[in-house]
Amino acid sequence: MMDPMAGRLAGKRAVVTGGAQGIGAAIARRLAAEGARVAVLDLDGARAAAVLDAPHLGLACDVTDSASVDAAFAAVAEAFGRIDVLVNNAGIGSAPGDGMAEYYAGQAAQAAGDAGARADQTIHCTDAGWSAVLAVTLDGVFRCSRAAVRIMAARDDGGQGGAIVNIGSTAALAGNGPVPYVTAKAAVLGLTRAMARELAPRGIRVNAVNPGATETPIYAPLPQAVKDAVAADSLLKRLAHPDEVAGAVAYLASADASFATGSTINVNGGAWFS
Repeated sequence: MMDPMAGRLAGKRAVVTGGAQGIGAAIARRLAAEGARVAVLDLDGARAAAVLDAPHLGLACDVTDSASVDAAFAAVAEAFGRIDVLVNNAGIGSAPGDGMAEYYAGQAAQAAGDAGARADQTIHCTDAGWSAVLAVTLDGVFRCSRAAVRIMAARDDGGQGGAIVNIGSTAALAGNGPVPYVTAKAAVLGLTRAMARELAPRGIRVNAVNPGATETPIYAPLPQAVKDAVAADSLLKRLAHPDEVAGAVAYLASADASFATGSTINVNGGAWFS
C-alpha cells in the first residue's frame, strides 16, 4: 500500500546520522519514501551505503571528529547542492569504562540474594567512559548541526529555511539508564531549544523526538523476559518499532510541522509524560 504521505518531502535534501541500522535506517528509508534525497552517514560507510540505492548516498562519518564531520557534510553539499533536513540520530548508550559492567554485576548480586550488594555506576565511571558516551551522543549532535547550519546559511536564498530533528530519549525525562547517556540526551533537548531560538530568524526549525524502548539491534540479544519487563513500563505494553519513530521524524522534517520549533514529540507508548 502506498504511503498516503508520500511526496511530502519531495525535492528536499536530507542527512541522517547513525543511519546504518535500527532507528536511523528506518528514518532514512521513511524520508526517502516521502520524496527526499537522503545521505546516510555512519561510522560504517559500507553499511551506510547499503541502506538506500542511488540517487541516495551512504558515507562514512565519525561524529566524534570535526574533520570527518565537515568532510562528510561537504561531500553531501557537493552531491546534493544543498541540505534542507538534518536528523541527528547517531548516539551510543554505553562505552567501556563507564561503570555499567559494575552496575550490572551489582544487579546480578542483588538478584542472587546479596543484601549488601549495590548497583552503582557513578562511582565506577571513569573520565574516559564518561567522555566516550558524550563525544558521540551529545558532541556529535553539535558538530553535525554546526556543519549543516553552515551549509544552510550559505544558500543563495540567504539561508532561509531548513529543519533539524534531534533524536533524544525518554531516558532524558525519566532518568532511567546509564548516567552518561541520560545526561547526554537531556543536554540534546537543551541544545534543541537553544538552537531553535537562535535559528528561527533564518527559518530553520529545530525539534526533537524522544523514543522509548525500541525494537532495534541493541535490544535483539536481550532475553525475552528482559524485553517483556521493559515493555511493561509503557501503557501500550510493547516496544516501539523503528518505523513508528521514523514517522514522527518525517512529520517534524516536513511542512506539516511548519509552526513547530523547539518542540519535543515523545514516542514511548506512554512510558513517560512531559
